[in-house]
Amino acid sequence: MLSCSKTNIFPYFTGQPQPLSGIRIVLLGQKCSGKGMAGDMILFKRLFGTAFNTAQSKRNLPHATCMKHEGDFNGVKVLVVETPGWFSDSSPPDWIKEEVLQGVSMCSPGPHVFLLVVPIFRSFTEKDLKAMVEVLKPLSERVWRHCMVLFTWGDWLSDFPVENYIVREGKVLQELLEKCGNRYHVRNPNRSDNAAQVTELFQKIIDLVKQNKGFFTTKLKQNRKRPWTYKQQQFIEEEWNKREEELIGKVMKALSNEPEKSTVSSAAHSMDEFLIPYCKFDMIRN
Repeated sequence: MLSCSKTNIFPYFTGQPQPLSGIRIVLLGQKCSGKGMAGDMILFKRLFGTAFNTAQSKRNLPHATCMKHEGDFNGVKVLVVETPGWFSDSSPPDWIKEEVLQGVSMCSPGPHVFLLVVPIFRSFTEKDLKAMVEVLKPLSERVWRHCMVLFTWGDWLSDFPVENYIVREGKVLQELLEKCGNRYHVRNPNRSDNAAQVTELFQKIIDLVKQNKGFFTTKLKQNRKRPWTYKQQQFIEEEWNKREEELIGKVMKALSNEPEKSTVSSAAHSMDEFLIPYCKFDMIRN
């Protein structure tokens, strides 16, 4: 079993070895997209729930804020930040972008993956793509290297393959996937094997971490200014390769030991999920 909090696994982009304390995830998407349920699925607990509404009410805030929860996957620490959603029929307000930046800071030293939540029960439009790009714009183009599309409400597909769904949806959805390196995962609330779904997702995240040699950080440009000798750079690369192998071996070993069955309800319970009837009507209307 892997204990990430005690093991130095990945170097930081400066080349200095830093401990990988676990997997850090940021969830982004519109209202009704299923972010809260996805977060609960990943953590095997009903944590996000009505947290948005409760926090907003207690602090008398004008809008929702990011919510962070942590869990454990067979010894691997998992941190999930859910960012507030925006309405599908309007452009994301500036405070949404600020909250996304806040969500990144809550994943210090940086998130390993941004899961862009896309509900299958409604078409993904040009306006939706522009909104997603706008929300991520303050993080620079580099952020797309760390993005993955998470399709929710996968039960709407029935036995229809997700690849066929992507083709049927057309160029807009395909453009989003291309920006994410064609990385995606489907969350099906009707499947009883929740642990298997999370295992598959974590395997894809680990592949992404290996490809990027670390997590997303806004400090990359500053770190690149630090000079390194050839021998130092060679040592850094050797350490990267060594710790990549250690990361993959240990985390995959943890992933092979499935946790107990999830007790998470498939019912909608996040602030963004309170508007599901509206969303279904919106789908029919469009």
